[in-house]
Amino acid sequence: MNKFSIAIHGGAGTILKSAMTDELELAYRKGLQSALDAGYAVLEKGASSLEAVKQATIVLEDNILFNAGRGSVFTNKGLHEMDASIMNGFDLSAGAVAGVTKVRNPVELAYKVMTNSSHVLLCGEGADEFAREQNIKEEEGEYFFSQFRYNQWLDIRESGEYTLDHSDTKENGEKKFGTVGAVACDINGNIAAATSTGGMTNKKYGRAGDSPLIGCGTYANNKTCAISATGHGELFIKAVAAYDVSCLIEYKGLSLQEAMNIVVNDKLVKINGEGGMIGVDAKGNMALLFNCEGMYRGWKSSNGTDEVAIYR
Repeated sequence: MNKFSIAIHGGAGTILKSAMTDELELAYRKGLQSALDAGYAVLEKGASSLEAVKQATIVLEDNILFNAGRGSVFTNKGLHEMDASIMNGFDLSAGAVAGVTKVRNPVELAYKVMTNSSHVLLCGEGADEFAREQNIKEEEGEYFFSQFRYNQWLDIRESGEYTLDHSDTKENGEKKFGTVGAVACDINGNIAAATSTGGMTNKKYGRAGDSPLIGCGTYANNKTCAISATGHGELFIKAVAAYDVSCLIEYKGLSLQEAMNIVVNDKLVKINGEGGMIGVDAKGNMALLFNCEGMYRGWKSSNGTDEVAIYR
């Protein structure tokens, strides 16, 4: 039986212990552990890595602490526009959505795009229409409301600027790239990845980052690796970051750790691409790398590993 494993992330950036209360840190750790356990339980039953990453991501989307699903940030118009993607390393099938406004769990909609349509990426009103056809659960605005996120938006909504998921108030000097995601390897050696985000505070013009773009924020191929990224989306798009890891493994014969290290700590750094990524290969090996102060993360394996972490 193949070693099975799962890794998750809840965003990366300038995450300092000095800016975190004990209560908030505990809440983040509990949220990460819940998602990790949910995904691992799927693998433990012998189910697919695809189902595991979907379930882990749903748990993170339902947690108001993370900038995805329920905890998504506000756009310039005071709305929520969410992005997500999912990919199966077994056959390279993939699904993604961008700019959905009422979908409770965007990763579920991305999964439906993959399984119930002939497309990979659906956007905006069309994606919302497809969600209704697929009977995907929707929520009204109050479900997505977070006072913390609302205050972030109020601080900058008149400036015309957009910001990463952060607050520069004296109460919270944290800056983080708000995205959630999961990668997993199942008992059959099949791997998968999923990523979900609420994007950037005060964003305009239907902006989408790397999270819904296959090869940028999400990628999975049994021959190489499964990757979910979190960071400044525009830079991860320019670097085609997730696929670049796969290429280094496929064409240069590097290990998962070696390939991710080159992309995260060399290629992205050279273009000021701050953030991180999680990865797994078909042998169940995992890597979690970031080039900033911290990344909400967790990893669990059938070899007994079970950890969550926040800081460097």
